[in-house]
Amino acid sequence: MIIRPVFAELVEEAEKRGCPLSEIILEREEREHAVPRRELWDKMRDYWQTMSQAVMEGVQAGKKSLSGLIGDEAFQLKKYAESGSALGGRTTTLAAARAMGVGTVSVSMGKIVAAPTAGSCGILPAVLLTAAEQTGAGEDRIIGGLFTAAGIGRIIDDTVSTSGASAGCQAECGAASCMAAAAAVEIAGGTPAQAAHAGAIALKSILGLVCDPVAGLVEIPCIKRNAMGAANALLAADMAMAGIESRIPIDEVIGAMKEIGDLMPGSLRETAQAGLANTPTARAIERQIFGTE
Repeated sequence: MIIRPVFAELVEEAEKRGCPLSEIILEREEREHAVPRRELWDKMRDYWQTMSQAVMEGVQAGKKSLSGLIGDEAFQLKKYAESGSALGGRTTTLAAARAMGVGTVSVSMGKIVAAPTAGSCGILPAVLLTAAEQTGAGEDRIIGGLFTAAGIGRIIDDTVSTSGASAGCQAECGAASCMAAAAAVEIAGGTPAQAAHAGAIALKSILGLVCDPVAGLVEIPCIKRNAMGAANALLAADMAMAGIESRIPIDEVIGAMKEIGDLMPGSLRETAQAGLANTPTARAIERQIFGTE
């Protein structure tokens, strides 16, 4: 399997110039689309405002999906995180709650940013907001992180896909966790190389994850997978910031995701034919919602 080192080239350029990855990605966007930097920046700020609003809305009590399968789980986890009893600590547990909350906003027909998809929309905003709070980073640092995340997301989309129907949930929650880990490192002041290692570590940890939504809805297990993807991203970022490296470069990890996606049967790619979607309880839920036999 021959993989062109696309992201490695961005990292090399950023390290050579002593600038964050977001600067390289932003410059390339300017050149490719002939759009002024300020316009691109303002557009990304608009995305962030929508994301942060969804985070705040999602952890409030009283949210419920149209099916009724998802309700106050994000609110419950947020309260638990704030109680001081969380085994994983307040920061990671709160990020997980926020990720679930954004997913809940999505399935209750609220406004979210598909980052990279609606099914994985909670991971990136939850991680970025939590990382910014933890480090004291301001909005500009967050928006820079979003450009870094977008740069990785585009490479994944061009190389593989960010669609569960094409490559399973590894292409949705996996890609989002990869994007969030790299962005979190940039927000925390890490190097471009550390951001790449964080993205690789996060994605490696979700390779092979299938897309098996119960009753074909983006609710079970999708909402909880957002929580796990956020926690995975933060831990990957911490590992990279501690100096731990991925022995497999991020471009090759992305290539491995494509190979796995190509080998994955269609029954495990968003069709609700196998996996969790085919358990007795899942089929009972499907009959309850749709009245099917």
